[in-house]
Amino acid sequence: MKIAMASDHGGFELKNAIKAHLIERGFEIDDLGTNSEESVNYPEFGKKCAEYVASGKAPLGIVCCGTGIGIGIAANKVHGIRCAELVTPFMAEMAKKHNHANMVSLGGRILSIEEGIKLVDIWLDTEEEHGRHDVRVAMLDEM
Repeated sequence: MKIAMASDHGGFELKNAIKAHLIERGFEIDDLGTNSEESVNYPEFGKKCAEYVASGKAPLGIVCCGTGIGIGIAANKVHGIRCAELVTPFMAEMAKKHNHANMVSLGGRILSIEEGIKLVDIWLDTEEEHGRHDVRVAMLDEM
């Protein structure tokens, strides 16, 4: 499965660690930048990754910035994106199970590498629940 990834300078190290881990797990990664710790504007990278996912070039996306907040907000501005910020294992599970999140955001300045990898693994390994959740997800997609 292909996963799109992007970050700003604050999430660069976390993005690269998650990317290496996911490649090891057998995922194909499309890295949309940034490519250094030089200061960049997170909205550009959140939008770029979200548009990539929304266009169907990848079914899932992962974005990282210092806190995960700003880049996630940027991603959610793109129609068809359901980007959830991951902070706890329960949030990672529910993001997929109930909200069918097709993108997640993480904070490189608030999570350790190990925590970030664990959260992404939980999100990826969780199955979506359907039924009542489908109605709610459809409502999100209509917005």
